[in-house]
Amino acid sequence: MMGERIHLVGEDEDDEDLYSGYDDGNYVQKGLEDDAEFQQAVKTSYGHRAAAMTATKGGANGQARLGTGVAINQDQARPMTAIRGAGFNSTGGKLPGESVTQANRGPAPPLESKYDDNPEEKIRQMEKKVNELIEESALANERGELQLALEKAKEAGRRERMICKQREQAGLSDQINLDLTYSVLFVLANQYQACDMYQEALNSFSVIVKNKMFSNAGRLRVNMGNIYSKQGKHQQAIRMYRMALDQVPNANTTMRIKIMQNIGSAFIHLGQYEDAVTVYDQIMAEKGDFKTGLNLILCYFSINDRDKMKKTFQRMLMIDLGVGDDEKFMSVSDDNEMNIYYEAIRNDNLWKAEREKKSAAERCIMYAAKLISPVIESSFAAGFDWCIGCVKSSPYVELANDLEITKAVTYLKMKDLSKAIETLKSFEKKDSTMASAAATNLAFLYIQEGELSLAEKYSDLAINSDRYNSNAMVNKGNCLFAMKEYEKAQEYYKEALNVEASCVEALYNLGLAKKNLSCQEEALDCFLKLHGIIRNDPMILIQIAELYEALDDFHQAIDWYTQVLTLAPTDATLLAKLGALYDSQGDKSQAFQYYLESYRYFPSNIDTISWIGSYYIESQFCEKAISYFDKASMIQPNEAKWQLMVASCYRIIGNYNQALEKYKTIHEKFPENIDCLKFLVRVCTDLGLKEAQEYAGKLKKAEKAKEAKQQRANSANRSGVSSRQSGSAGSERAGSGRNTSRNSSAKMREDPDPIHQEESKEIDTTYNDPLGDAPARPKTAARRRNEDEFGDEELGDDLLPE
Repeated sequence: MMGERIHLVGEDEDDEDLYSGYDDGNYVQKGLEDDAEFQQAVKTSYGHRAAAMTATKGGANGQARLGTGVAINQDQARPMTAIRGAGFNSTGGKLPGESVTQANRGPAPPLESKYDDNPEEKIRQMEKKVNELIEESALANERGELQLALEKAKEAGRRERMICKQREQAGLSDQINLDLTYSVLFVLANQYQACDMYQEALNSFSVIVKNKMFSNAGRLRVNMGNIYSKQGKHQQAIRMYRMALDQVPNANTTMRIKIMQNIGSAFIHLGQYEDAVTVYDQIMAEKGDFKTGLNLILCYFSINDRDKMKKTFQRMLMIDLGVGDDEKFMSVSDDNEMNIYYEAIRNDNLWKAEREKKSAAERCIMYAAKLISPVIESSFAAGFDWCIGCVKSSPYVELANDLEITKAVTYLKMKDLSKAIETLKSFEKKDSTMASAAATNLAFLYIQEGELSLAEKYSDLAINSDRYNSNAMVNKGNCLFAMKEYEKAQEYYKEALNVEASCVEALYNLGLAKKNLSCQEEALDCFLKLHGIIRNDPMILIQIAELYEALDDFHQAIDWYTQVLTLAPTDATLLAKLGALYDSQGDKSQAFQYYLESYRYFPSNIDTISWIGSYYIESQFCEKAISYFDKASMIQPNEAKWQLMVASCYRIIGNYNQALEKYKTIHEKFPENIDCLKFLVRVCTDLGLKEAQEYAGKLKKAEKAKEAKQQRANSANRSGVSSRQSGSAGSERAGSGRNTSRNSSAKMREDPDPIHQEESKEIDTTYNDPLGDAPARPKTAARRRNEDEFGDEELGDDLLPE
């Protein structure tokens, strides 16, 4: 019977393998066709499934293997169970009758995503894409790509509206994703605000706050208030802040205080200090902080309430920061493990946050003390003393010394050096840190006053008090630099850089020391490194350009000077420098542009005027050069060369009459000027005037007077040298000197006047025309003139512009 061949669970012994024998494949199939129960089971779905599963499996004898099962009842088909093992055996090999390909099939391929044409599935995919766009917009904003972030937010908004339309068309209006709508509108409003599109941002925020379906949307009125505040609409900002404050529960104290601080700031912008005082006073009563206290002091300062300023300053000093004592973590222990522990704490973000919080509190206290000290008492010194007394009795006692330093600096601003020095000297017997700071300031003061000995003394005192005071080392180097001891000065600058690598003063001064030692390459390295730290500083760029110029790298020098020009476009000296560089490179036209621009900003620069005038003469535009030389003669009226240049310009353009008048004017003002007399002789001779002989006589006397003056100067120099050589002579030498004096007087009486002695000499009327030879004068006279005896002379360098 079939029932005899069915293996039921629980019928065997406990130690018998329940699945033994199935791998052999030699089971009996005889009589299965006649078993009614088995045939009924085969006709069920389970039977078909089992057949489908085992139809392709062949046993050892090539026959198809069928599953077996136990019939539960006659009416219901019994479930099918496999008659073959799951593939796990003790040998780890393939099952009998299984091919090698079947045994090494490997892992199953991944399941293919089922495509569902369901509208809900489509909407779900679209919502996923919208969320991705929102994330991309936020990330782009974080990277600073504001325009891209706005485009992503707009695209997300378009897709979200498409989703809403598709839900309505599919009859799924009750399934609208409000969270997605809120996110899209919020991100879009923030991107509008980041791009300074305030009206669009306000519209987007209004859509959110007016929709009652969004919970806690009223808090976004804070964002709207911030936008109004940026636009300068402080009244509307206050209204938005108050509406947002009404919707924030009292339990959320931090949020309420921040909103109230914004309200107080808006009142200050409106000049309503009384209302701002009310708001800030309420904040100080609930949960005071240093920023609010400083703002409250500012309001009391504006309304000139001294007593309230004092009380508020004392309330600030009573605020508890809630941070621990961090001095113990700065110490060095003998225990290596403790040092590692302290180092870990110093690198901890929480410890850094506490340090920043403490530094911010100290800055607020210092600002408040500096603000109220001049007004709370009869003098600022008394006010500072009151503030220092309050600080000494507070947990912030270390700020008292800083206030003392600030007091000394205030004396400096008032130009009361004696009081400042007295205040700083009081720190000499205090702790080393403050003594070093005070000595550093004293050294700086004495350097400014030129008292280098005292400056060096206090610099040494500051260094001895604190070996890691980079400013003290810079002051010491400056003292040596002023004494022209550049080698020693650079050693202190290097030591200051070793202590503090970012000490820009030391690096700049080191470059100057190298420059004075003619180490241009090393100086250039210093200034280039400094340029990497401080970008676009004109003083640094100028030094780099000058060093390139000293290294004869004119192209680089021009590039760096041009960079400086972008920072100081109206610097006339810089423009003239660029003009000189281009002139040295032979680019006259570019040089002319820079010199002309320099003249526009500084029209009284003689060098610039001289160059422009010379350029016009070289370009054969003497008419334009006349105006520039006229301005030069106005700037230096006692210089004859500028007026001579004007007269020569008139002569070159053929205006001889005007040139003659100009030369006569110059002669009246400078009657002993030999060059002017030569020009007069030349012009009068060319014009055939009788005055030529008169001016020739004057020229002769002027030359003789110049020679006599030169002889007297040479004689005086010789007598001075001889007197210095015989400075230790006795009384006999003195008597001999008197005899020599009498002999020289007699000789002067016997010799005739040297001027009258050479009267018979021929007059020297040669001269050097600073502007070159004049063009040939048109021949209008009937008689032929003699050849120009001055035509072959070259220009004199003494009359050309420098």
